[in-house]
Amino acid sequence: MGWLFVSIAAISEFVGVVGLNKYSEQKSFANALLFGGGFGAAFAFLYMSFNYLQVSTAYAVWIGIGTAGAVLINMLFFGESKSKGRIASLLLIIIGVIGLKALS
Repeated sequence: MGWLFVSIAAISEFVGVVGLNKYSEQKSFANALLFGGGFGAAFAFLYMSFNYLQVSTAYAVWIGIGTAGAVLINMLFFGESKSKGRIASLLLIIIGVIGLKALS
């Protein structure tokens, strides 16, 4: 159940990232709702995961998934750089998250 909450928290963080990007371009209630609602839900689900998982592991995996997801979303949908160095760094984050989950 804990990993389900971490997964939902990560997906909610993606919604928050999209909302943040859109809100920085156009200040609207809908974009603010995506931004605040996404990050609010992310923190709520992360907090619920602490009842099942070690805080350090759940938090690190959530941060890794959120960081990797934010970079991918911005590269794919918002035109950020897709340099080899960025992609290699992204792969290192993903490898680290998989390692933390596999060893916990």
